[in-house]
Amino acid sequence: MSHRTVDEYAAHVRALITPALPTGLDTVAVGAALGRVTAAAILCPVDLPLFRNSQMDGFAVVAADLATLLLTSLPVTLPIVGEVAARPGTPPPLVSGTAVRIMTGAVVPEGADAVVPVEDTSSTADTVTVTRARAIGEYVRDRGSDLRAGDPLLPAGLRLASRHLAALAAAGIEEIEVRRRVRIVVISTGAELAPVGRRAEPGEIYDSNSAALTAAATACGTEVTYAIHPVEDAVSQFRETMVFGVANADLILTSGGISMGSYEVVREFWHANGGEVGHIAMQPGGPQASGVFNGVPVISFPGNPVSTQLSFEVFVAPILREAAGLPAARRQTRTLIADLRSAAGTRQFLRGRALPDGRVEVVGGPSSHLVAGLAASDLLLDIPEGITELKAGDPVETIDL
Repeated sequence: MSHRTVDEYAAHVRALITPALPTGLDTVAVGAALGRVTAAAILCPVDLPLFRNSQMDGFAVVAADLATLLLTSLPVTLPIVGEVAARPGTPPPLVSGTAVRIMTGAVVPEGADAVVPVEDTSSTADTVTVTRARAIGEYVRDRGSDLRAGDPLLPAGLRLASRHLAALAAAGIEEIEVRRRVRIVVISTGAELAPVGRRAEPGEIYDSNSAALTAAATACGTEVTYAIHPVEDAVSQFRETMVFGVANADLILTSGGISMGSYEVVREFWHANGGEVGHIAMQPGGPQASGVFNGVPVISFPGNPVSTQLSFEVFVAPILREAAGLPAARRQTRTLIADLRSAAGTRQFLRGRALPDGRVEVVGGPSSHLVAGLAASDLLLDIPEGITELKAGDPVETIDL
């Protein structure tokens, strides 16, 4: 790989990944559809609500029977001829001059055209006295007042949240078609990596890349089938892991092992298997590698945790979001709160935080190991290659995290 710009390498990664992305559809149960993306617009198959029902606990009446309240302000007393609970069944019609005790969600009897809330009444076992008149339709939810059968319920390309699943279930929809998710295998390399949960020995660091890449890929609408960590610094073991990975993935993401020192197993693997390893004009995240193994594209990130995460955000996340039908990360121009410097000839992605007044501040330094600074950030400052210095008050392009 020659010394590429960020944009050149991003185009290379897109050309590598895009042909391998799945294009089919999955049919899933609504209860398992959280986070999936609708393949097509979904029409409501029924009227919502399904039937005319009461909005309140109270009494179903004929509104005209309360008309004297408007003229005299004197309470109206009606005989109670029944009770309707929120349960299956159709109540008998209501005769003018009577009332029916009714519960929230229960079927409003034919003939009744208003519901008087309990709060506006006093009652005995046999009669109810109403102290406030009600207009036709008050506290009655008409059939189809939310949606009519055939109306659009959810659009295509929507990532499903709990509120969307509730609407689908309310319409009686059991299964829907969603876009097939990209299957991803995450592989972390390095004999120095200790699994989270046990004491790190001298010379060990905790493996944060597995958790970071798994979460980031999932947030982009993919399915991480396996997160394999750590892989020791042996090319034979890494190759075995890759053979397993390509059998379970549309895309493989690796971290570590691509620098210029010894024990760089990913770099050695790619040199033997036709991949590209090199450096791009980016900080952090200069070392990058990629290739295709057994028909599956593989993007290999550097091992420093901030480099890994920023490399994913810059090169892979836009492709996965697009494939899942999700919006791209928001870019906008903000104003710097303080001066900053950037390395010459390198496109720098500084970590930053948006302030309430619309300005932006840099959080932490530029080094690729500063995970606390990245955790405290909510955006990246995208500093072009040709810029070495910016002053307070200057505009800067930012990318929301």
